[in-house]
Amino acid sequence: MRRSPSSIARAVALLVAALAMAGCEKVDRTPDYRFRLTVEVETPDGLKSGSSVIEVETDVASEYAIPTPGRVSTNVRGQAAAVDLGDGQVLFAMLRSEISYDWASNIMFMLAPKYSGENAFEARYDAMLNRRSAIRVPRFWRRGLLRGVSAYPMLVTFEDIQDPESAVKVDPDDLAARFGEGVRLKHITVQMTDDPVSTGIERLLPWLDDFRRRNLDGSSSVAADATKDELKYTLSAASFSTEFYR
Repeated sequence: MRRSPSSIARAVALLVAALAMAGCEKVDRTPDYRFRLTVEVETPDGLKSGSSVIEVETDVASEYAIPTPGRVSTNVRGQAAAVDLGDGQVLFAMLRSEISYDWASNIMFMLAPKYSGENAFEARYDAMLNRRSAIRVPRFWRRGLLRGVSAYPMLVTFEDIQDPESAVKVDPDDLAARFGEGVRLKHITVQMTDDPVSTGIERLLPWLDDFRRRNLDGSSSVAADATKDELKYTLSAASFSTEFYR
C-alpha cells in the first residue's frame, strides 16, 4: 500500500521533531555534589577558621545535542567562606578566583586525578566524588596551561565592614599587610560533604540586600570596568552569595 505524499510529509515532520528534541536533550551522567571550603588563618590569638558548604550541579549534553554535543555546564549554590579575625576584620574566600568566575564549580574536578581514554571525563568525575578526605588547595597550579597560576579563590576584606565601597583584595602571601603582624594564611582546603548548603552571610554584611542588582559602588553596570581596579566596581551581593541571584 502506497502512502500519500501528505502522510509521508507528516511522518518526516514527526521524525525531524523527534531528532530535534533528542538533540536538545541533556543527559545527566554527573550527580550533584557538595563540598566544604575551609580557610584557616594563624593569628597572635591562635588559629581562626571559617568554612562554607557549596553545591555544584553539573550537566553534560548528549552526543546529539545541538549545537554543542557533550557540552559541560555547571550551576553553583553557596556563599563565600568567612573568617572572623576580630575587631571587625573579616576575611572572605570568594566563590571565584582572580582569573575565573567559575572557581567554585571547577576546583574539586581540577584537583581530581586525570584519566585518559574514551571515558576520561566520567572516570575523573567518579574519582572526584569518591574522594572524601580533605584536600589542601595548592598555592599554584603545577601542570598544564595553568602552570604557575594561583589555585586559590579570591580573598577579600573590607577596610570598614559597614562600608560596601571599602572592599579590597587580600594578598594570600601577606595577610599581615592587611590584618597586622603575626596574621598568616595557614591553608585552604576543600572536602566532599553531605552537609546542607551554607547561607546567612548577610548577618556579617547586613547591607548586602541593597546590592542585589547593582555593584558595591552603587552602579548597575553588568560589565566590569577594565580601567578600574577597585573591587567596588565589580562586586555585588551575588559575589558573596548565590542566594542573591534569585
